[in-house]
Amino acid sequence: MAAGMGSMGSYEWRFDSGRVCLDLVATSEATSRGWERLDGSVPLGRWLIAAGLLPEGTRLAQADARWVRSFAELRAAIERLVRAEIEGREASAALERVNALAAGPPPAIRAVRGADGTLVRALSAEPACETLLAAVARDAVELLTDPAARARLRQCEGDNCRRVYVDTSRGRRRRWCSSEVCGNRERVARHRRRAALTQA
Repeated sequence: MAAGMGSMGSYEWRFDSGRVCLDLVATSEATSRGWERLDGSVPLGRWLIAAGLLPEGTRLAQADARWVRSFAELRAAIERLVRAEIEGREASAALERVNALAAGPPPAIRAVRGADGTLVRALSAEPACETLLAAVARDAVELLTDPAARARLRQCEGDNCRRVYVDTSRGRRRRWCSSEVCGNRERVARHRRRAALTQA
């Protein structure tokens, strides 16, 4: 089934983690309707464009259920590996899977003139699932083999939030994946608790 990419429609992606591999992991969160975020080739294609892995307007003519399964499997492997690193344990099977996918070539890109004459990024060939998987897997390898970046991995402190992010804040005191989302929820909850105490 072709994945034609237009507007985001009802799919909303957040890119708060600081790394594309962690942003992929975040797509496993339940939505407000309880659906899988990457539930087909169209939302997968939209995510790949929003994440910057594909140029705007790219059509994934070959994208199908196999692509969706492959990205879900990579997502699960990255999540197991990242959480294992945070918790100081090994995840050998996940490491092997991520390494195997990272060994593939990433998408070939080239610079072309856009409609306004400026140089824009384009793909040299129709994107293949394996090349896109390789790009995300390589990002995970680069993240986890960089001691400074690895040391900044944090689990969001927001209630019911499982997002992991790279803390690049000054002083390394960032508590939430997003101050506007989880941070705001925490501030609202704190305000309600104070209001309840004053009324008691």
